[in-house]
Amino acid sequence: LSLLAIISTIMHQVPSRFRWLKLALKIVVSGACIWYISGKVDIGQARKLLTQADWFYFLPALLLFVFSKLVSAIRLQVYFSNIRLPISLRDNIRLYWLGMFYNLFLPGAISGDIYKVILLSKRFNHPYKKITAAVVLDRFSGLLGLGILLALMAFFVLLPDTTPLLLSLASLISIAVSYFLLRRYFPQFKKGFYPTLLLGITVQVLQIASVYMIMKSLGITINETSYLFIFLVSSAASVLPVTIGGLGLRELVFLEGAAWFQTGTEKAVIISLIFYLLTLFTSVWGAVWLFKSPVNEKGPSDEPLIS
Repeated sequence: LSLLAIISTIMHQVPSRFRWLKLALKIVVSGACIWYISGKVDIGQARKLLTQADWFYFLPALLLFVFSKLVSAIRLQVYFSNIRLPISLRDNIRLYWLGMFYNLFLPGAISGDIYKVILLSKRFNHPYKKITAAVVLDRFSGLLGLGILLALMAFFVLLPDTTPLLLSLASLISIAVSYFLLRRYFPQFKKGFYPTLLLGITVQVLQIASVYMIMKSLGITINETSYLFIFLVSSAASVLPVTIGGLGLRELVFLEGAAWFQTGTEKAVIISLIFYLLTLFTSVWGAVWLFKSPVNEKGPSDEPLIS
């Protein structure tokens, strides 16, 4: 993870005109992670797990993941309302889904977050900096929620005695520092801090529930909290923009986490892959808004965003 953090820092230093190089690096890192994982798991056993999976649980897993993304869009709407951006929740959800599509399928072009800022600033003639702040703070509130759940879950898995306490202390300090910085530098967002923090926790709870359904489909009945803890760690790691939509990196964290907790490595990797496929399937529907504007100041419109 330290090596990947260094790679992420290097990517940020690459000029925007060399976006193709960033994409190439992401492909290389994803490929390297997958290659490493393939040598550590029994492919035959992994295939057997998939063929014996109970597909009944995949539908609730998908629905829970979709709900988590809807809650994420609502969280962003709170920040938009703080700066009086006149976008409806419906249009915000459409734009959110299009952003998901950009993040997964066009990682070397323009990220979903940057696209949101550019489009909203243009459509509503709203300050670029305020919209950027709203989008960045939305992301950060999600990370705070993730950190809180990670600290809580640490008390229920086998870790060094001091680790849960350190994680809890880090979470509390992060919340306090975040609120102080918000009041100091972004006072217009102060009212949205606690609602978005609660929504951020809700997003992670829904995704944990989604992963639990995936575990049920694979017949996992032991070490459940360990798998869920690994999932939270992988979610934190996947924030690093060094792979294609987290592909390879999340699976690597699951693999190493399974080795740490002495759980089934094949099951861990399959959980991660199925979750990635759920993300892929959910995000692809954002392509609908590639040719039809998701956001309009005055009601529905068929004005295309690209031609």
